[in-house]
Amino acid sequence: MTDLFEPLRQKIKNKKCAVLGLGVSNLPLTDLLLSLGSAAQITVYDQKTPETLGESAKKLLDLGVKFVSGKNCFDHIDADVIFRSPGIRPDIAGISSAIGRGAELTSEIEMLLDLTPAATFAITGSDGKTTTTTLVGKFLEAAGRRVFVGGNIGTPLLDRCNVMREDDACVLELSSFQLMRTARSPVCTAITNISPNHLNWHIDEEEYFNAKKNIVGENTKRLVVNADCKPTLDFGLEIARHGDKEVIFFSSGKNSYAEIIKESLPNTRAIYRKDGKIYISDGKCEELLLDCSEIRLPGVHNIENYMTAIALCYRYVDTDTLLSVAREFTGVEHRLEPVRTLDGVDYINVSIDSSPTRTIAALSALQGRDIVLICGGYDKKLDYSPLAPKLCDSVRVLVLTGDTAEKIERALLEYAGYSGSPEIIHAESFEDTVILARKNAVKGGCVLLSPASASFDRFDNFAERGRYFKKLVLELE
Repeated sequence: MTDLFEPLRQKIKNKKCAVLGLGVSNLPLTDLLLSLGSAAQITVYDQKTPETLGESAKKLLDLGVKFVSGKNCFDHIDADVIFRSPGIRPDIAGISSAIGRGAELTSEIEMLLDLTPAATFAITGSDGKTTTTTLVGKFLEAAGRRVFVGGNIGTPLLDRCNVMREDDACVLELSSFQLMRTARSPVCTAITNISPNHLNWHIDEEEYFNAKKNIVGENTKRLVVNADCKPTLDFGLEIARHGDKEVIFFSSGKNSYAEIIKESLPNTRAIYRKDGKIYISDGKCEELLLDCSEIRLPGVHNIENYMTAIALCYRYVDTDTLLSVAREFTGVEHRLEPVRTLDGVDYINVSIDSSPTRTIAALSALQGRDIVLICGGYDKKLDYSPLAPKLCDSVRVLVLTGDTAEKIERALLEYAGYSGSPEIIHAESFEDTVILARKNAVKGGCVLLSPASASFDRFDNFAERGRYFKKLVLELE
């Protein structure tokens, strides 16, 4: 078998390598760099000390890896090759200075895209990434491919490159942080939607949007975009006009090729919902793909997730495969996840909802239910005013907590259509949210955790928040 890591071995041979941030992706990366036998000098730069980082850091120290720690650890980076963690901006002063001295900046995800021989499918967007990524993996696996699913979904894949083959599929969820500086692009790509997000990290909305668009590059052959979202529609049209890539536009609000693509463009298709079924068309021939009634996930947003995944896999899988997956797939943890039913009340975990648009989608999926909503968390500097109409329309009691509690309340009180419903309750602790929600829930209704905010005010990530919510709910008597 060809040693796929040879280019990486040569890149770092006898070089000083800096690993910025020893996180989920960079820990296996550091292990891989050590295993290549390249005589590279590896230094981990992390604001946490090796003692705080735990046993994995201790093992690296024992193997000769150096550590630079502390608040200012990224100010002076002495390296020939820099591997950036997604959470560290690529333009911080320490990185810029090192590049000015001749250092090369890369990342685990960029090296993966460079080295894997597998067909690459990648999904980005503000909402729906994980469900869509999971669906693509399931479609391709059901069609008989060996599939590797990872990226921002939580599983780094670079160290698996050497076992990947050309007939395998590498399916990636990619965040704006990962895409900020990625020279190599996947072959089949999708942008689910774009709405303002992560504005505590990105300079502005334009930078965030441009990072998402960076998923498309020279080697991209297919792009799937949301025709109901103006930024992605405009971007898709721009790419389609160049004519060198296939562009598939999806829409849950329009029901024909002509309505979605209003100009004559070569190499384009539209995928849409009509009469409760999903169709795809090139403008001449319409093909039935899936009946929406077969989809077990609630909400229009999940139909859109299916459209995105089906478009990415179009011609790679047949309609029987689509149907078999739809009938079996019940969703991903923390995404409209049923926790339990107690005293006739359903408790639902959607801890992944870290923005107003995600919470709006969750409430739409549960339209008609009596909802007690738990909301609030870490402030990503987002505008909560678009959430207010949906709160008034769908929620009876709103339990607020965390850093954004007052911000969400203010957006609701300032909304002209607010007339006292939903009732607003503040909880001092996350534990209190569950107690207060239970007190205010009614039989036949539901308690929904959909925070519209990130988790970092109290938790390491949304998964920890969701699992703690489930623990609290399961302990109720």
